[in-house]
Amino acid sequence: MTSTLYLFSSAAPPVFDVAQVIEDAQRRGWDVRLGLTPTAARWLEPQRAELERLTEGPVRSEYKMPGEPDVWPKADAILVAPATFNTINSWALGLTSTFVVGVAAEGIGKGIPIVTMPCVNSAYAQHRRLDKSVEELRDMGVNVLYGEAGFVPNQPGERRPYPWATALDAISTRT
Repeated sequence: MTSTLYLFSSAAPPVFDVAQVIEDAQRRGWDVRLGLTPTAARWLEPQRAELERLTEGPVRSEYKMPGEPDVWPKADAILVAPATFNTINSWALGLTSTFVVGVAAEGIGKGIPIVTMPCVNSAYAQHRRLDKSVEELRDMGVNVLYGEAGFVPNQPGERRPYPWATALDAISTRT
């Protein structure tokens, strides 16, 4: 039986690599469902049909209407990456105004294994809320790949390869 991975991505440059990440996760045995923050959904709108073909299901960025059936299978694991400053802080504070943050927050309470990897630049990393939010998520059982074992902040405007393989390895060992 294939396990279902919810891949939730925020609007940061690594989101443009998500098709390759889906394919890599599928090679690792995951049935991937893709959820995006509203801005990430706008960025990837030209690729939406291809992403839905890859995942064999709808790409979601909004909550379903009450009473509508859930179109995704139950998650066996959740990977939130890239997770922006906004996503990390909203999630840690329980501000569930977006689908991605809401489902990730609920996943903690359901005991679903969750890994997240931030994608923030060094200017955002100086804001003390980030460290508090990372610690809060870790205290709730989320594996946060931040620092030497995951994502290391880069300078504003600098783009380095995002360690997607590290995130996929971590979610595989969590389940």
